[in-house]
Amino acid sequence: MLTTICALIFRIFSNPIANMLQKSLSERHSAVLINLYSYGLLSLVCAGSLCFADYNLISYGLDFWGYVLVAGFLCTLGTVCLIKALQCGELSVLGPINSYKCLVGLLFGFVILGEVPNAISIIGVLLIICGSWFIFDTVQEGFSFKLFKRKDIILRFCALFLTGAEAAVLKKIILMSSPEESFILWCFSGFVFSALLMILFKKKIQPFFKKDLFAILIIAICLGLMQYSTNLVFKRLDVGLSLALFQLSSIVAIVFGYKVFKESNIVKKLIGAIIMIVGSCLILL
Repeated sequence: MLTTICALIFRIFSNPIANMLQKSLSERHSAVLINLYSYGLLSLVCAGSLCFADYNLISYGLDFWGYVLVAGFLCTLGTVCLIKALQCGELSVLGPINSYKCLVGLLFGFVILGEVPNAISIIGVLLIICGSWFIFDTVQEGFSFKLFKRKDIILRFCALFLTGAEAAVLKKIILMSSPEESFILWCFSGFVFSALLMILFKKKIQPFFKKDLFAILIIAICLGLMQYSTNLVFKRLDVGLSLALFQLSSIVAIVFGYKVFKESNIVKKLIGAIIMIVGSCLILL
């Protein structure tokens, strides 16, 4: 239980830190290039770890590697959509949208893994979503059809759908292997698909300045912590419930948006975040 709580804390803080730095870098570099560098650094670390650990990855069947490829594709494309959304949107608004991933996780968790949430968990998820609706009221369009025409909102929903589907596939991989092995494969597949997207979009690899390289290093560390802690939580909890608890990171995203990017309506956004915390507490019950 202590391991799960620690993993949740790392997951809650590492994700918004990575998003904050991704938003800053997206002003100077393409989303695909940021992805390539981030996964490239993680893959180098994983390649080194393979020299010291006894992993028998070649023993898994074709169905396992099929899941790995699907998860890598979904994660890479989802991350690119997220960075593009952050490039033109507010961190304190886009962060809470991630709450909707709970529904995606519940759906795919039910379809792929056969996980059935209980009534109180569903109420908790609904409260989290209501909290995000409250946050939408801080933007010009409010919670209306016009809101869902905005480029940043569309991209953010694409990202959460892709990563929500990836979460269910990822748990399947974890159940078939281990959190450590699935993490290594997540890093490698993310790098491979990022490289393929670079070729597909005809993007050139550009060198980063020293300051940007440091930011990429922090992003890679945060993404690594985020994913490994996610794997540990997925090992012990249902996908839908795990994704619901991860929404606590929205509070951190709101604070970062206010402090770093001078985004407004902090009080109203925090009230919405508190409603989400209540939902998370219900899920814990």
